[in-house]
Parts: sequence; C-alpha cells; structure tokens
Amino acid sequence: MSNLPPPPPPPPPGGSRGRGSRGAGKPDRPAPRNDFKPKGNADGGGSGEAKSGFPKWGFWIIAGVALAALLIPSFWPSNDGESLTYTEFINQVEAGNIETADVNTGSGKITGEFAAGGDYNTSGGGDRGLSEADEALLRERGVDLEFTPPSNNWLLGLLGFMLPVFLIIGFLVWMQRRAAGQMGGVMSIGKSKAKAYTTDKPSTTFADIAGYEGVKQEITEVVDFLRMPERFKEIGARVPKGMLLVGPPGTGKTLFARAVAGEAGVGFLSVTGSDFMEMFVGVGASRVRDLFQQARRMGRAIIFIDEIDSIGRKRGAGLGGGHDEREQTLNQLLAEMDGFEASEGIVIMAATNRPDILDPALLRPGRFDRQIVVPLPESDERKAILKVHSRDKRMGADVDMETMAKATVGMAGADLANLVNEAALVAVRRGSQEIERIDFENARDRVVLGAQRESVIMSAEEKRATAYHEGGHALLATVLPNGDPLHKVTILPRGMALGVTWSLPQERHTYSKEYFEDTICKAMGGRVAEKVVFGHLNSGAANDLEQATGIARRMVREWGMSDRVGPQAWSGQQATFLGDDLMSSGREYSDDTAKLLDEEISKLLTNQEQRAHDILTRHRRGLELIAEALLEHETIDGPTVANLIQQGMIESGESASTLDDIIVR
Repeated sequence: MSNLPPPPPPPPPGGSRGRGSRGAGKPDRPAPRNDFKPKGNADGGGSGEAKSGFPKWGFWIIAGVALAALLIPSFWPSNDGESLTYTEFINQVEAGNIETADVNTGSGKITGEFAAGGDYNTSGGGDRGLSEADEALLRERGVDLEFTPPSNNWLLGLLGFMLPVFLIIGFLVWMQRRAAGQMGGVMSIGKSKAKAYTTDKPSTTFADIAGYEGVKQEITEVVDFLRMPERFKEIGARVPKGMLLVGPPGTGKTLFARAVAGEAGVGFLSVTGSDFMEMFVGVGASRVRDLFQQARRMGRAIIFIDEIDSIGRKRGAGLGGGHDEREQTLNQLLAEMDGFEASEGIVIMAATNRPDILDPALLRPGRFDRQIVVPLPESDERKAILKVHSRDKRMGADVDMETMAKATVGMAGADLANLVNEAALVAVRRGSQEIERIDFENARDRVVLGAQRESVIMSAEEKRATAYHEGGHALLATVLPNGDPLHKVTILPRGMALGVTWSLPQERHTYSKEYFEDTICKAMGGRVAEKVVFGHLNSGAANDLEQATGIARRMVREWGMSDRVGPQAWSGQQATFLGDDLMSSGREYSDDTAKLLDEEISKLLTNQEQRAHDILTRHRRGLELIAEALLEHETIDGPTVANLIQQGMIESGESASTLDDIIVR
C-alpha cells in the first residue's frame, strides 16, 4: 500500500479546444518553473578558499617598468648646447672658435665647447662623423679632438639575454599548473557539489510564500528543533530525520526548502539529484559521503536534495536490470541516513513530483519519516499568491484579485507568477501605464489557450462551420446541469485551434459520474452541431473525440462507473522504468474482459453523442442565434449565450421565462 493516498482524478479541461487547423489536438498549457534565485551570493559565504601568491597584475607592472626604462630615455630632451650644422661647425673651426670636439663614432654626432665658452652639438659627417680632411683641419687649428665609441644600453642587452630564460621558465610553469589542474580535477571528482548557505546570507523566508499554512507548520517544527533542540529533548520528542516534499511541478517545493535557509539560522546545503551522477562508477557514492561529512562539520545543518527521484528510483527496475551507478549512490544515501541520529542536528529535506517511482527503502520510517504534500493552491491561496507577485507592479483600479483567483483553478504558484508577468507584458504592448483587468484576461487566454494567430485567414465557409462547431459546445455547456459554467466562446484562432469554448472549472476535489457524462456530451457538441446543420463531418473534432474517449476510458477502467464491468479497476500499461519488468507489465485482464471494456466505452460515447444530438435538435434556433452572434462579434461571453438560448426557445414557442428554464433536467 502506498504511503500516500492516490491523488484525485484530474479534472477534464475547462473548455473544448474546438476545431483544429488540421484536426490537431489542443496544445498543452505551458507550465513555467518557479526558478527563484536567492539573494546575494549563491554560495552564501560558503567554504571558498582565498587564493594566495603573487598577483597576476604584478607581472604587468614589472613589464611596464622595463618597457618604460627602454623607451623613456629616448624621449628625454638633450642639453648639448647650441645646435650647428656640419658646415657651420667647419666654419667655426676655421675661425678658431672651437675649443674641443668629441666625435661619437657610432652616430657621427659631434659635441664640444666653444673657445669663448658654451657648448655646441652637430650631427657630424661621414661614417666616422669627420672626413679625413676635416680631421686634419681640426688638428691644424689646435682643437682638442677625441673619438668616443657608442655606449651600450645595458638594460636592452640584459633583456636580450634573459628573454629566452623567461620564456623557458614561463613554459615550465604553465605545464606544471596544467598538470596540477588536471590532477586536482581528478582528485576532487568525488567531492560534493552542494551549495552552502550560511546564516548571514539567507535566501528567502516564509513571509515570501503565500498560503500553505499547513506545510509551513510542519516545516517550522524542524526549524524550531534546529534552533532550540533543548526544548524538544526536555519532553523526549524526536524530530524526523528526513522530510519529503511531494507535489505537482510549480507548487513551490524548492522555494519552501530555500525559505528554510532563511528561517533556520543553521547551515544549509543544497544539491540536486543529478549532481551525484557521473560517468565513473562510485563517484555518486563518494559525493554522498562527502556531503554528510560537510554537514557534520557544520554542527546543526539542513541538507536539501532537489529532484531526488533521479537517484532514488526503485532498484532493479526497468528493461535490462538496474543502473550500477544510481544504485550504489542510493545505497550510500540509505547507509548515511542510518548512520546519524536526530540528536546530531542534521535534517534531510528532499523534493520530488514523482513519489511513485521512489525506492520503498527510502520512504520507510527512520529515513524519510514525514512526507509533506504541497498541493495545487486553493482559491484563497491563489489570491494571496497573486498579491505577492503583484506587489511590485502598478495595478489598475479595476483589477480584482479574488475574481482572478476564482478564474485560475488548477494553476500552480509558478503558473500564477507567469500569469502576472504576462499581464504586465500585455499592458506594455497595449501602451498602458498600469495593468488593468483586460490585460489579465488576455494574459490568461494566452497562457491557457495559446497566442492568438492573426495570420490565419479562414474562408467564409470555414468561419461559418467553426461558428456552429463552437456554438454546439457553448450551448451544451450552458444547458447541461452538472458541467462547469461557460465563461466565453470565440472563433478567433488561438494556439492550434480555430475556435475555443472555455468553461471555468469550479473548485472540486471529487467528481461525479454525472459530471463526466455531461463533460463527454459537451465535447461531442461541436461534431454533432456540424452534423445537424451541414449533414457532414470533418477533421475539426479530433481533439474533442480524444478528450471524450480519454474520460470514458477512465470511467470504465479505473473509476468503476460502468454497471456491467462493476467495481473493478485496471490502470493502463505502466512504463518499465516504474519498476515493472517488460514481460510482467502486460494486460491484467482476459480477452473477454477487454471486449467488455471496449463495449462499455463505446456505449458510453455513443449514448452521449445521441444525447447531444437530441439537445441540439431541440435548441436548433438557439444554436443558430449563437452562431450568428459569433460570426458578427467573434467572441461572446457565457451570459450572452444563455440569453440567446432563452430567446431561441421563445421563438420556437417554448416557455423560457427565466434562465433556469433552459437547463436540461
């Protein structure tokens, strides 16, 4: 017997998707994830080691100084006195005005002193700076003549000598670091990849989570134990070692665990199930050991494993046996959970939306002692969630969160967050300065039904057929007593459908046989309306038939709603990864029972099709009025449809003084 009661059957879709462009089924409503990013550093001040040693920018400083020493002297201004041309220099020698002359044999530059005092310089002439005749002239005039060889730049010479040495040393250092990095990666492959959150950097708190008071209460017990363990020890209370958060995607399981990081005031280690898996066998088990050792070093700590089903699946399940790496990781996790006591102050939290595939050993008492269901939010909780996601947005005066909460049955917290964001985007595209009610309506239509396809151009015949098709759905949704109330109907193409009839699901937890029969009858309305009016069928009802057949099959096979079959239930064939062998996952009933099931499913569908035919024939005038209104306005709401049906009954000579008179009893 399962540890959790089976979830209630999912309600049928709120409205028919109507005519597909190619007989296509309805598009799945996107379910965005609530990927909350914690404030501050993701590591939360975890155990990151500060890097020591010579900083990298130091090498650039040294290189800059060396380059400056080479280049700057060449730009320094020289103070060699008056500049003379070579001809002027020779004329000064002939006039006896030159006292000394120093010739640089490298550059040919001549410097010296005048006889009357003062310095001069000249560029010289020839390869040696002086020709032989000019040298003889200087000696003849008694000039103190010297030849100076060019001076060498010692820094440039040293750089030329050391450059090869630096290159060799740099290459050896690069090779050593590369080898050390590869060796470090191999040696650290068994280390845990958990992110550590500390008390000085909380991510979020329970105040950021709207609703779910029961879930908060159960988690708060663990938080209080970690904060004040003495309070529980005084009366001998034992806090569960493990807590498993179970619920549909987008309900905030991971968000709850992150809120614990902000509330507990103790160490918090967060890791996903896929972080344990590697191509090497044994790495996952090593990471599990390192994770628990890291938690023990923290003293009191919370370990959170997200998507635990990736490592916690039933062992030995599936085609071809088990998975060595996953099973060794799971075995190590089970051993570690048995190896510490609750008094150590370590609590394990995990999240999954597939508890049916978890290994039974993982769910037994002493490991994950408590399973907390995080369901889809109720109406009041949806209202609170919408307020949380709308508090930083400019809302219009006509936006009623209570109405929006009632119109979003079945949406998770992530869906509601996406709805508010979509409404903001619609308001921006519309050029509005605030989000109004019409923006929420358009956003809800886009999220649930799909984007409007303005590029689709239907012919007059197609548009008329679509109007009668959707009119049949809308009429049955209005007159049938046990279905969901009609919200609106449109023949504007959305998603993969050419028209949509949308009913608002009511807040229900169980569903009656009559409810499902009315739902099947409503799904048959489009197909039957075309047959009644045009006398032929087309492929537009493919999704309607798929929806109706799915409900009828579950009524007969799973919910015991057939008198001939009786109180028996047979689920469909389960996939092999759920723990069944390929050879043992076949049909659980005989051929005679299969024939009986098929007959009952067919009978149920045929009866409801005939019922839809009778109702539409009776309300033929109302159907025509609805189709005409759709062709004129393209979209009409539920009350308008009810008034048109009432008007059609009056024109047909039937009594319909109130709207209740149109309901089929």
